[in-house]
Amino acid sequence: MRLFTATLATETNTFSPLPTSIENYREAVFLRPGEHPTNAPRMCCAPLFVGRARANKEGFELIEGSCFAAAPAGTTNRAGYETMRDEILDQLEAAMPVDGLLLGLHGAMVAHGNDDVEGDIIERARAIAGPKCVIGVALDPHCHLTMKRVSAADIIVLYKEFPHTDVVERAEDVLDLVLATLRGKIRPVTSVYDCRQIQSYPTTIQPMRGLVDRIKAMEGKDGILSVSIAHGFPYGDVAEIGTRVLVIADGDKNKADALAAKLGEELVSLRGKTQPPSLDVAGGVAEGVAFNDLPVVIADPADNAGAGAPSDNTDILRHLIDSKVKNACLGPIWDPIAVRICFDAGLGAKVGLRFGGKIAPSSGQPVDAEVEIIGLKRNARQTFGPAQIPVGDCAAVRVGGVDCVLTTNRTQATGLELFTNLGIDPTQKKIVVVKSTSHFLATYGPIAKKVVYVESSGPLCHDYRKLPYTKVERPIWPLDQDAKPRGLIF
Repeated sequence: MRLFTATLATETNTFSPLPTSIENYREAVFLRPGEHPTNAPRMCCAPLFVGRARANKEGFELIEGSCFAAAPAGTTNRAGYETMRDEILDQLEAAMPVDGLLLGLHGAMVAHGNDDVEGDIIERARAIAGPKCVIGVALDPHCHLTMKRVSAADIIVLYKEFPHTDVVERAEDVLDLVLATLRGKIRPVTSVYDCRQIQSYPTTIQPMRGLVDRIKAMEGKDGILSVSIAHGFPYGDVAEIGTRVLVIADGDKNKADALAAKLGEELVSLRGKTQPPSLDVAGGVAEGVAFNDLPVVIADPADNAGAGAPSDNTDILRHLIDSKVKNACLGPIWDPIAVRICFDAGLGAKVGLRFGGKIAPSSGQPVDAEVEIIGLKRNARQTFGPAQIPVGDCAAVRVGGVDCVLTTNRTQATGLELFTNLGIDPTQKKIVVVKSTSHFLATYGPIAKKVVYVESSGPLCHDYRKLPYTKVERPIWPLDQDAKPRGLIF
């Protein structure tokens, strides 16, 4: 038995001021066969690592293709996308015949001229591999679950958790189902329910925590093989945006339909009830300062690099400085030039520094201040589940009562190392500001005595009605308040 695996992934924010080129992939994950490391996988590369770990003992040969991934940003350059896509497809053709595919994709990638990159890749892979090849795909729940990709694949499994702490487990699920299908143990059939809604679904809090736990308990019982909730990615202006439920059953389409419809209707009933409330900057900071324990974690999802924002908005930082808030830390602010200046000045130096507020009007005004350089770290990393995420060269500067982490890599806050790498202990800070939507909760949630969400003027507005969509199929909630679910569509 021969399986081929490869990855091409990014999360495309079509409203982002930052375009994505092949160079952005080279800066993140750009691995050819023979170059894949043996340590923990990087997000979408998990199918390769899982397949490698199990190949010998489970009696199949794994042919490793290229893995390409970039940090979330704007639309990918067309030539760059087609170069990477065609390299993977050429590798697949050279590997033929193969019995199965393990594809690590994201699901919300957009290239110029192609709004359904993953559908394009899967459809072309099917044309090469043939109808008998079992195609298994792992996707991020912040995907656009298009009918093209559902039609062309045999197995699609989405991460269940947000924060995405179960990437490896879901890659294991994909491999399990592909192998079981090839060995004739199961006959997977898929159903999809379209809720017609755009919403955020963090799974560390209710009601999504309970729903995800119930879904996990359903799998492997009564003929249900896999259940996935496609949260959708609100910042991708594509036709098939929104929340969908995908159920895979063993040979019984009616059973898959019934469960997809039941779960879809439950999600429709949760409109407006899954996302924690946000405060304005002044209100959020005041609430954190008034709380009588530490640390209070303040999240800035509007400037989350993990969804394509620049991560250089200064609204909250400027308010902390102007309000003379003490014992606070904030990060990350993406500013490679400011980091270079800090390294040139040296640890302990006090210099005048302009930082942040560079990329777009939504970045706010830059901060001009006399700062003390309190930490420097080359080639820093932070944890994200089992993975180590490169943060690049980092500098920590103190402005009044605020310790601010500046980075050369544009990334969101995921691990405590963002601060501890530079000698800052977030557990002892009164206020900890993180630029992230939900991924921070995996490590900052356990130390937080309180979590406050603040809506800065960053580009990732949580009121989706304010986004300038032009391609989204209508009606859809909340853009259209009376939008009804479409129901079963596959």
